[in-house]
Amino acid sequence: MFIHGAGGSSAIWFKQIRAFQKYFNVLLIDLRGHGDSRLKAEPAKHSVYTFEEISRDVLNVLDHLGIERAHFVGISLGSVIIRSLYELAPERVASMVLGGAVIRLNLRSRVLIALGNVFKRVLPYLWIYRLAAWILMPRRQNREARAVFIREARKLKQAEFVRWFQLAWGVNPLLRRFEAHEPPVPVLYLMGEHDHMFLPEVRRSVERHRSSVLKIIEHAGHVCNVEAPERFNQYAIAFIQAHRIGAPT
Repeated sequence: MFIHGAGGSSAIWFKQIRAFQKYFNVLLIDLRGHGDSRLKAEPAKHSVYTFEEISRDVLNVLDHLGIERAHFVGISLGSVIIRSLYELAPERVASMVLGGAVIRLNLRSRVLIALGNVFKRVLPYLWIYRLAAWILMPRRQNREARAVFIREARKLKQAEFVRWFQLAWGVNPLLRRFEAHEPPVPVLYLMGEHDHMFLPEVRRSVERHRSSVLKIIEHAGHVCNVEAPERFNQYAIAFIQAHRIGAPT
């Protein structure tokens, strides 16, 4: 099951689908307010989201399809949703592949979110997304990932952007709680070597956690599944195959 990040959609996985379908049943979803997703009822004007709510949306999809347990692949903030889902229902998670993982916000990322929080109701949200894209992915080789990031963000509404930004604004306490409790399920971190915002924190975390593995993808940034799909797919598929449901441990 593939979980995209804030401002993305299931389209972010377009370079993974064909490769993964050779080996697995593949399920992609659009999180609430993203892509082609539609809520049954429009949230109240000032309502806010929580990671628990978003995670329960994902669990509801699994329940609807009769899927008891799955391997999860996430990118960026999707990694936080997968960890949140694990806290709610650990029995549903066979393994986690966390690309461009967000496990702690460093000073630069906190400043970025703080600025966005100040201007989120004043500036057009696409201005903030473009700024975030350039800060997260500043290199020339990041052009395609930036373009995908901004293209998918265009599908959001301003009010939806505000809700998701508020969600990101309050993520640090949740991340500290996750960091204190290592999940006993297999975890693979796939990080671009140029992911200057989040790679250092992932390195430190993997050094402390025995069940976690880190693969660094050369010449890639934050959205490494778009910038280096062959290596992302190779590492992720091999990891999931090694921990397939029902396989001997």
